[in-house]
Amino acid sequence: MGKGMLMLGFLLVAAGLVVLYAPGLLSWFGKLPGDIRVESGNGSLFIPFTSMALVSLVATIILTLLGRD
Repeated sequence: MGKGMLMLGFLLVAAGLVVLYAPGLLSWFGKLPGDIRVESGNGSLFIPFTSMALVSLVATIILTLLGRD
């Protein structure tokens, strides 16, 4: 459990540094084909189907690789 928490901490720090110092690297996130965005005069609706599928795929790959001993 400690190894997993340590890796999660490193990943959060790395993500924070990317967002802080290189925000352009993630400008594509939320604008992929398949992400639904509906805007009207009264409000807006945003459903990031493709972006969340990509996050899920990457998380699954990382957790699978970390789970192997």
